[in-house]
Amino acid sequence: QVQLVESGGGLVQPGGSLRLSCAASGFAFSSYAMSWYRQAPGKERELVARITSAGGSRNYPDSVKGRFTISRDNAKNTVYLQMNSLKPEDTAVYYCNANWVFTYWGRGTQVTVSS
Repeated sequence: QVQLVESGGGLVQPGGSLRLSCAASGFAFSSYAMSWYRQAPGKERELVARITSAGGSRNYPDSVKGRFTISRDNAKNTVYLQMNSLKPEDTAVYYCNANWVFTYWGRGTQVTVSS
C-alpha cells in the first residue's frame, strides 16, 4: 500500500522556520522524483520545491528560492522541506508528491504563518 505521510506543520511567527518531513512507503522511493506543493484557501495548488530521484538537481519557484530547501534521504525513504524566513503568504496546506511511473500524493500538513 502506497503511503506518503507529511509531518512538521504548525503555527509559526513571520520570520520563523519549520521543517516538514514526508515518510514514504509502498513504492520504489529512490526511483521517484519528489516534490512539495502547497495550496492556500481559494488558490490553485502550486509547486514549491522538487528534487530528482538521486538528489542531484533541485528546483524552486522564485517565491521561495533562497528561503526553502528540499532534501531527501533515500535510505530512510523520506523527503524534507526546510522553510526559513517564513512569511504570512506561505500559509497553506503543504503536500508531498512522488512522480515517475505513477504519481502519488500525501494528505497534507497545515502551515500557518501568523503573529
